[in-house]
Amino acid sequence: MNGLIEEAPAIAAEPASAASCSLDNYLAQPDHTMDDRIARARATLGTDVVLLGHHYQRDEVIRFADYTGDSYKLSKVASETNSKYMIFCGVHFMAETADVLAQPWQQVILPDLNAGCSMADMAEIGQVEDCWDALERQGIVASKEGSGKAGLVPLTYMNSAAAIKAFCGERGGLVCTSSNARGAFEWAFARAEKILFLPDQHLGRNTAFAMGIPLSEMVVWDPYQINGGVTPDRLRAAKVILWKGHCSVHQRFLPEHVDRVRREEPGMQVIVHPECRWEVCQKADAIGSTERIISVIEDAPVGTSFAVGTEIHLVNRLAKRFAPLGKRVITLDDAGCLCTTMYRISPQHLAWALENLVEGRVVNRIKVDEDVKQWSRVALDRMLEIKV
Repeated sequence: MNGLIEEAPAIAAEPASAASCSLDNYLAQPDHTMDDRIARARATLGTDVVLLGHHYQRDEVIRFADYTGDSYKLSKVASETNSKYMIFCGVHFMAETADVLAQPWQQVILPDLNAGCSMADMAEIGQVEDCWDALERQGIVASKEGSGKAGLVPLTYMNSAAAIKAFCGERGGLVCTSSNARGAFEWAFARAEKILFLPDQHLGRNTAFAMGIPLSEMVVWDPYQINGGVTPDRLRAAKVILWKGHCSVHQRFLPEHVDRVRREEPGMQVIVHPECRWEVCQKADAIGSTERIISVIEDAPVGTSFAVGTEIHLVNRLAKRFAPLGKRVITLDDAGCLCTTMYRISPQHLAWALENLVEGRVVNRIKVDEDVKQWSRVALDRMLEIKV
């Protein structure tokens, strides 16, 4: 069961300027030369297009967005518009989620199909199905007699492929965001003895630990090892089975980065995303989703300073935004943490996608297989049951 990513066929039989709309012609041009072209194309297309910009997107692109935010928020907002085309300046799993939530007449475009997510790619559907089969053979999935609960329920983070969301939906699980992960765990434990959490081990570990589950009752399933690299006894004792996946941006933050801030910037607050390592989160003053990081800084009094452990484009944008308000924001890691796959969406890719639409062509359409879409939607709808 796989999500299907495809380039949609032309919606006009033979556009007049197909050669001029070749992507190579755009990539040879400087970023700033795209601004007027993007503006003209958007004016021509009007409300037929809604442009979505994820928080981690580069400034040269996100400034054109109609809406900014995290992937679920953007997908939901876009599905409630009357726009026929959603251009998602993000990565592939985000565009898939947008297609799952879209109205039947809406189409989703990802300006560069190479804009993927390393975390989402760490949980391949065949590997997850093999894991589930192995856990079934060990009697971990089935309900225990007299317990009234399932043995295991799968949960997946929003940062996962549509096929993984569908896998969880079909097996009684759901999708969560970093904002409602704790609520998702509580929902799951009301229904099952154990949780299989995909694909980010750090969000799963930080969430479970905050609920009072000790590290000794968590195990990491490595899909490249026999039986996940976990002994049967440890699996039976575990309450949470964490998939061996991570965000390549947030994993770069280390405990010594927090120690350096404490040493060199007395009084500065450290706030990090829950995709960071457990050791980093334990040293931080606060842990929160992207939206929570923003709200904490918004609500802080004048003169407050923050070292933020998340993607560098967002941190730099927050630094510029809050500096005039007397608040200082720096990155937790001086080396900077760039989401390289998100960075692939450039002004050239955006102009190319828009001008092709003007010419009557849909390029880089993201279309999820109907069966996968159905079960993904089930998992997303169940998320609405969560109490945050």
